[in-house]
Amino acid sequence: MSSQGPAFPVPGPVDAEIMAEVDSRTGKDRKTVTTRDPVRTRRRILQAATEEFAAKGLEGARTDEIARRSGANKRMIYHYFSSKEGLFQAVLEKAYADIRGSEKRLRLTQRDPVDAMAQLVGFSFDWFHRHPEFAKLLNEENLYEGVHVESSAKARSLNMPLVDMIQELLERGEASGQFRSGVDPVQLYISIAGISYFFFSNRFTLSAIFSRDLASRPELEQRRQHVIDVILGYLRQID
Repeated sequence: MSSQGPAFPVPGPVDAEIMAEVDSRTGKDRKTVTTRDPVRTRRRILQAATEEFAAKGLEGARTDEIARRSGANKRMIYHYFSSKEGLFQAVLEKAYADIRGSEKRLRLTQRDPVDAMAQLVGFSFDWFHRHPEFAKLLNEENLYEGVHVESSAKARSLNMPLVDMIQELLERGEASGQFRSGVDPVQLYISIAGISYFFFSNRFTLSAIFSRDLASRPELEQRRQHVIDVILGYLRQID
């Protein structure tokens, strides 16, 4: 499988959209040129596509609806993203860029390892809570066995700094005697993300089964602290 994603046309500094209209005097078609901001247009398309894919999945999503929501037209969507699959890949890339960018702004490597790890775990929990579309997009991509992420060098490169950051925290925590040795940073992050992901993707059935409103604020706060305690408990140095 190729490691390169779909080739996305790169817009120039000024994006001119040609639209057909009818001249009221002659009754004939005429062409007008509307100048658009390519950055804003692309951002609107991605936002509309995120909502559409999260709600309906890749197969159920319609480019006509994405065009309507974004205020663009289908020609512009294909100009920027080549295909619906290319647009879905770009949505995934943006989703990863958003969460990884927010993690970076936490400046965790400047903190005590234990405090930094607690912050990372809490952040991950909060992200799934505040961005329900993220879990839905991940669910959809896993139905396709990760093919769009696998073919995106950008998606993979966005996630590697996170692994490096966790590795640095683990090494500093081990050196200070706060963390156990031999922890795999990838396995640790899978646990951090997985615990929160499962809770939010299954909270409706869990609420029904256990007759508890797991979406209530007290339940969310209790679960958030539990997740932090579980991860820090695993990392704690064993004498």
